Amino acid sequence: MYFQRLEDLRIDADKTQKEIAEVLDCKREVYRRYEKGIYEIPVWALIKLAEYYEVSTDYILGLTDKK
Repeated sequence: MYFQRLEDLRIDADKTQKEIAEVLDCKREVYRRYEKGIYEIPVWALIKLAEYYEVSTDYILGLTDKK
């Protein structure tokens, strides 16, 4: 599944893929694959990104438009 909101949140925060990969303690290429939907994002990473961006996991997953 492709999560457009991962990319949107990163761009809105003016962050690079490398910077977000560092937040997740993974390689940039791994994060890029999460963002593009090549790899399924693990629950722990989804939660960490929701906390980092101060949004709900449902928002990232596209289940709601309410941050």
